[in-house]
Amino acid sequence: MAEAADLGIGEGRAMAAHPLRSAVLAELHARPFFPATTPRRYLHVAFLTDPAHPQAAREGVEAFCGERGVAGPAPGAKHHRVELGGAILRWESHAEFSTYTWDLPSTELAPGLLPFQPSALALASPLTQIPQPGPLLVAVDLHLVTDTAEDFHLEAVFDPASLARSDVTDGAAEIATDFKPDPSGFVRILVRDRGLGTEAAGALVQRVLEIETYRLLALLGLPEAQRLGPDITRIEAQLARMTGEMRHSEGLAGNARMLDELVVLAAELEAGATASLFRFGASRAYHDIVKLRLATVREQPIPGFPTWQQFLDRRMAPAMRTCAAVEARQADISAKLARAADLLRTRVNVEVEQQNRDLLASMNERTRLQLRLQRTVEGLSVAAISYYVASLVHLTAEGIHQSGIDHDLGFALNPGFVTALAVPVAVLFVWNVVRRIRRAHGDHD
Repeated sequence: MAEAADLGIGEGRAMAAHPLRSAVLAELHARPFFPATTPRRYLHVAFLTDPAHPQAAREGVEAFCGERGVAGPAPGAKHHRVELGGAILRWESHAEFSTYTWDLPSTELAPGLLPFQPSALALASPLTQIPQPGPLLVAVDLHLVTDTAEDFHLEAVFDPASLARSDVTDGAAEIATDFKPDPSGFVRILVRDRGLGTEAAGALVQRVLEIETYRLLALLGLPEAQRLGPDITRIEAQLARMTGEMRHSEGLAGNARMLDELVVLAAELEAGATASLFRFGASRAYHDIVKLRLATVREQPIPGFPTWQQFLDRRMAPAMRTCAAVEARQADISAKLARAADLLRTRVNVEVEQQNRDLLASMNERTRLQLRLQRTVEGLSVAAISYYVASLVHLTAEGIHQSGIDHDLGFALNPGFVTALAVPVAVLFVWNVVRRIRRAHGDHD
């Protein structure tokens, strides 16, 4: 991509350009209409391309041109036009597909001859020599012919059951097709020129080719919708069953199990929605382009035949509505799954909080019992220690009395009396010590 040039404003000064200025300016002129001289034959194909290898199509065209000694596309180019012996090859690269248009000279049809001769298969040899960048989706054989007073026997070229015809560009041309592949695999489109002029003819040819190209690209969303339909129906049924079970489920284990199942369903639905997000969005965009191109050519009905707009509205619109319906169902079920999961999550949280409250109450009761036991043990400890202290006093007094020390000192010591006096003193002393210890640990009565 060329860098944006600064904008000079005189006196040697310049305004710095945005780095994407050149790119956005060039985009408006990337795919201009090319003049078309009637009669003319166009073979137009479109291949889906791999986003992981965006340069594959350009490299294939570059190799094709190099083998024939003509200039190939510039590095990074997304379109190229080259003349080869009176024919013209046009290549265009788009977001997910590349188109190749083989523009060939033709001759005026002699009376009684049918268009599309020779067959597209006989003329498509140069296109098959270009390395294919992906699977083929679009193949169109468009024949631009001069209109005559004689009407072609179109039933010999197209299927009358699906033939769509209309006058376009204020009656300056007629377009006709049955939207069905011929034996060569190409969809035939006949454009009858009634005085378009080269510029108008080129514009009409390009718009008609774009209608067929974007029609098929838009319909790529239908197989995706059909693939997702059974899965969405199954998820809907499981969601309905689970919401019914939610009304009667009890217990944390049951609700947690249902929440896990809802999460699995939501993950499955989101995986499908994410995979189809681009396809459905692209189908809407392509369908809008088809409608815009049909509006641009300004169709006028031909008695006895549907216009292209009428035919596509009848055949294509249901497919687009199917895609939109599947996309809407995905969004609707996703919202319902989210609400159901929120309800279950709330119920699980309430039950967990209830369990936590019961657990805390149990712990409080256990702590209260432990405190009562502790105080009981402390009471027993006071009695036991007091008993040992009194015993020590008794043994001491008895030893003094039996040794005669009390008589030597001039008094008679009664061990029983001394022990009796020591008991309350010991109890008060030990109780006071225990009380101080409890206060030191912050255990206030």
